[in-house]
Amino acid sequence: MAAGGYGRYRAVIFAAMFVGYTLYYFNRKTFSFVMPAVMAEVPLGKDELGLITSSQAAAYAVSKFVSGVLSDRASARWLFSSGLLMVGLVNVVFSWSSAVTAFAGLWFLNGLAQGLGWPPCGKILRKWFEPSQFGTWWAILSTSMNLAGGLGPIVAALVSLNYDWRMTLSFSGFTCVVVSFVCLVLIKNEPSDVGLPNIEQGAKKGKKGSSSDNSTLTELLLSPYLWVLSTGYLVVFGVKSCCTDWGQLFLIQERGQSMLVGSSYMSALEIGGLVGSIAAGYLSDRAVARVGLSSYGNPRHTLLLSMMAGMCVSMFLFRVTVTGDSPKLWILTLGAVFGFSSYGPIALFGVIANESAPANLCGTSHAIVALMANVGGFLAGLPFSTIAKHYSWATAFWVAEITCTASTVAFFLLRNIRTKMGRIPRKAD
Repeated sequence: MAAGGYGRYRAVIFAAMFVGYTLYYFNRKTFSFVMPAVMAEVPLGKDELGLITSSQAAAYAVSKFVSGVLSDRASARWLFSSGLLMVGLVNVVFSWSSAVTAFAGLWFLNGLAQGLGWPPCGKILRKWFEPSQFGTWWAILSTSMNLAGGLGPIVAALVSLNYDWRMTLSFSGFTCVVVSFVCLVLIKNEPSDVGLPNIEQGAKKGKKGSSSDNSTLTELLLSPYLWVLSTGYLVVFGVKSCCTDWGQLFLIQERGQSMLVGSSYMSALEIGGLVGSIAAGYLSDRAVARVGLSSYGNPRHTLLLSMMAGMCVSMFLFRVTVTGDSPKLWILTLGAVFGFSSYGPIALFGVIANESAPANLCGTSHAIVALMANVGGFLAGLPFSTIAKHYSWATAFWVAEITCTASTVAFFLLRNIRTKMGRIPRKAD
């Protein structure tokens, strides 16, 4: 009967978080979805566009880090629901604005509210699911971003057929407000909140001596692998953000494609990302089950490096082969392949950061790695658009392509360093 209770609550809580985080991500990208329509009404240059997107990325990077620490001390369900409410209200007010300064300020507030989304999800997942299930459900929940990113441009385009971009933002914002209250009611922090025994997290099975593996923050920060992960995540997330934020403008402005093709490319990218996230979680879990985890190297590295290489190849083909006469199917295929290759590593970096860190600092480990990822997201805003302004979108994508290739090669060379972060036992020295 207890198992049935867990199953029922897990299903309801996971569904609420999935729907809630889908709305989080949709309303994080609404400006990107309606960007062409906004530019047709409000004169916005590349500098202004970069300022707006970078303001959100900067706020999100700081907020997500703070939220990761705060989620260990406050109610996760209240953080998650409050953030969703704030996101909805900001989108509604954004739809009433027309000034660039108002756009940038409100999108900065959107970024602050966005940071309250994922850390509470991670905490709730760890409370409600067995450690052996954590990675799988993490990957599945992360596909909510792909669902929002894939359906978002289509929904925005359909709404724009009958309404303007302001109505699109207002509708999505009001939806967030309503769902935030639903999430507050349905989500529970831990099993004990509903009379069920809490799931023992404890030490991982098969890890000798892990019961005393209480490393200090200094020992974690001195782990080289933490910074290898952080740098790789920064590059992958930054390059992914370049394509999701600017890909359709590159297709429309420099390759002469229609707005529909640009939106379809973004949808294909997100749909490919959904498949990539699930595949990365499932296939890397099989690799771990087959080989096991050790202090040096990680069975997930092979898949991670393969996907990063796929990012480089698909970006090169996107930049070089796409012209005004390119078949739509080819453009959508490149988008799907890039999405598959980029969202897989994004899921894996988060899982590896958690499982490679000491049990008492796994949240901090992920917060640091995620902070670096959002620095990459910031660099994909104003700095990237500045390169495009002075040169071209093709040149900007070439820079991203070279950066991704260099990161992949560096990660390959460092793949077998010590991956167990934190305190090093004397016998392992």
